[in-house]
Formats: sequence, C-alpha cells, structure tokens
Amino acid sequence: MAELNLDKIHSSFLLAIDECDTVEKLIQIQKEFLGKNSVISEERKKLRSLSEIDKKKYGKKIKEITVNILQDIDSHKIQLVKAKYKNRENKEFTDITIDWFESSGTKEHIISSVMEEVVQIFSSIGYTVAHGPEAETSWHNFDALNTPIWHPARYESDTLYLDKQLDNLLRTQTSTVQVRHMQENKPPIYIVSPGRVYRSDQLDSTHSPVFHQIEGLAVDDAISFTDLKGTLEFFVKEFFGKNIKTKFIPHFFPFTEPSAEVLVSWKDNNWLEILGCGMVDPNVFEKVGFKKGTQGFAFGVGVERLAMLRHNIDHIKNFYDNDLRFLRQF
Repeated sequence: MAELNLDKIHSSFLLAIDECDTVEKLIQIQKEFLGKNSVISEERKKLRSLSEIDKKKYGKKIKEITVNILQDIDSHKIQLVKAKYKNRENKEFTDITIDWFESSGTKEHIISSVMEEVVQIFSSIGYTVAHGPEAETSWHNFDALNTPIWHPARYESDTLYLDKQLDNLLRTQTSTVQVRHMQENKPPIYIVSPGRVYRSDQLDSTHSPVFHQIEGLAVDDAISFTDLKGTLEFFVKEFFGKNIKTKFIPHFFPFTEPSAEVLVSWKDNNWLEILGCGMVDPNVFEKVGFKKGTQGFAFGVGVERLAMLRHNIDHIKNFYDNDLRFLRQF
C-alpha cells in the first residue's frame, strides 16, 4: 500500500508539471511535492512506524521518487526559461534605421595581412617566427641591446615605464624577442619577431604611441653584411615589386655595427627610408653568453610604414579608426 501511495504521488506530480507554463508555478509545484510540509515529507514521517525491512525498502523508493522529481523540475525549468527569452526576442522592436547589409564574412585587417605577408616572405627563405612578452624588463629592452644609460631612448619622455624604478616597461622594439631567443637557443638562428611595440609618441600622420614592428635576426658561421644586403633586397622586391631599387646609407644603432638605413626608390625618383639594419654588435652577443667571434645581422621594419607606402595612405590613424569605408578597400 505504501508503494502504491508513492506511485500516485509521482503520477500526480507528472500531471501537474505537464500543465505548468511558468517558472513561478513550477516553484509552487516543487514546494508542494518536496517542501517542508510536502506530500513526500509526509511519506517520510511514516517510515518511523515501519519494520526495518519495510523501512529500508520504502525509504529507497522515496529517494528514487525524490530524485526523479528534482530532475524533472530542473529539465522543465530550462525549457520554460528558453521559451520565455524566445518570446521576448520575437516581441523586441527592430530598428529599421540600421544600415543592414549582406555579410561577406570576416576579413583580415590590413595591418594583420601586411604583417603576415612579411612573415611569409622571410619564412620562404628559412626564417621561423619567435614571440615574446610586450611588458618587458629594461635589461632586455636596453642593456642587453648595448643601449647606454645616457641614450635618449631611455628617457621617460620616450619610453612607457611600468614602475618608478624604471626596471619594467612596455617594449619599444621587438628586438627584446631576439635577446630572449638567443638566451635559450644557440646558433644557427634565423628568426623574425612580429608584434606590437609602444613609445611615448604624440599622434601625428606617421607616429603613434602603439604600432607594429617586425624585426629579424640571423646568426650563423661566417655571416656577413653581404648576406644582410642580399636578404633585404630580396624582401623589398618580393613586397614592393621586382622593379624597386634599394639603397643602403650609413646610420647608427646601439645594437648593430656597422649600421645602415634601407631606402627604396619611389614616385618622382624620391628615396624613402623603410627600415634599419646592421651587423649585430659583439657586446650584444657577449650579453647573451655567445662565444667571442660570433657573427650575425639584424633588421627592423615598421608594419604601418610598409602599408602606408604600398597603399598610399596619408595618416597612420586610419588603421585604427575602424572606419569600414577605409578598411573595405583592402
């Protein structure tokens, strides 16, 4: 008789939940069947008067019914909530002033596509990609790269420091990745390191406090400036076209010696600077523990600079305005 009573309770519950159409009613049903003074609670009280055998058997049945009721309540609650929000979506007002247009799918940002293209060019001649943190130490950003303490690049007016001791900063160049890679790997090394860099620059047509660089490093036996020149001439012709001429003029960088700037012939026979390069200074190799006599070259190029030259873009802020009229052109 006891089991029969539980079966009736379960049947009554199933009928009630089948007719339930709101979460509020469902809560009341849960109280009615599983609450403090519920029908299941009353059945539990009857266990006291039963024999040990019947108590065990009937108690197991109560537990099964309770679990089933809880599962059914949870399942029905999910269905009610989904239906509630579905109805709300159907009733929501649609703004007909929105300029709806057929989606053509996602499209890569021009900076990302230029950066990927540059990486692919160097990958085609055996370079691999290396990455590193954007929040760096002064040692990796300056000391390891042979930058003297008095160098203007260390000034707070040029660099975004993260502490008053000037020990940590937002990297000003991806050369920091080269340092970390050399600390963990021995020659031969052929890497490019793309990524964001930060400087305390005022925004104008060609400068931004946040921009993108790709820097390269090659360290191998008997490597020379001739190898550097040939590598960069190959890159320029692959990126800008076979008819582009290049010119190397002497320059100074703390971490390379000799150093040079690379210029390309442009419209109206003008020469435009696109990147810096040079043979890695022996002091840099010493900082990372390489043996005396190690040779290598390094170079660095601004991604925005490349994109502006190729596509005749007159202001760097166009890359970051998120103006679809501009971005859809590329």
